[in-house]
Amino acid sequence: MTIAQNLEAVREQVAVLAPGRQVAIVAVSKGQSAERMREAWQAGQVLFGESYVQEAMAKQEALRDLPLEWHFIGPLQSNKTTLVALNFHWVHGVDRIKTAERLSSARRGAGREPLNVCLQVNLSGESSKSGVLPEDVALLARQVVHLPGLCLRGLMTLPELTTDLEQQKFRFRALRQLLEALNRQGLALDTLSMGMSGDFPSAVAEGSTIVRIGTAIFGERHRKS
Repeated sequence: MTIAQNLEAVREQVAVLAPGRQVAIVAVSKGQSAERMREAWQAGQVLFGESYVQEAMAKQEALRDLPLEWHFIGPLQSNKTTLVALNFHWVHGVDRIKTAERLSSARRGAGREPLNVCLQVNLSGESSKSGVLPEDVALLARQVVHLPGLCLRGLMTLPELTTDLEQQKFRFRALRQLLEALNRQGLALDTLSMGMSGDFPSAVAEGSTIVRIGTAIFGERHRKS
């Protein structure tokens, strides 16, 4: 199947799972060429997710003629925060106040519109994964929401890989409940960034507003040698 056909299949599945709801599809394009991203854009895709700053900036230069929205979805190294703050529209993986402060300083200093950010939550407690623990997310949210240059939009998670549909839904439901709890505390958050190629149906069923889809759109990654 072509990229256009894959995109249409994902869109149709999301529409069936979330009738009447808006669920944004971020095409995870890390490891994909600018040419394949352009093909996705020609099929109506505007939102793209990247995890490696230098790779993303090369693609941004190659695709600067297109009105794309760039989402940073990978671990954010401290020496890359300025580049990310100045070259992306969204950051999905903020998990500590120091990272948020660096993003805030760079974005505010450039006089740009606020950078949309999500807090990454480590729901499974895996030591190998980034993310703030659920019991600490409220404190971090209260700190980040006041930072100039940032707009705290919601929460993101990257749960453990499993084909157990009930376990998938359990994790995604937990993130939704965390968001609801934060909003009861006075925050106005509207974003749940959860769900990838292997589990996005469960995420959408549990209220996801952004899914991050790579393989189901592009197939396996094609890295340049």
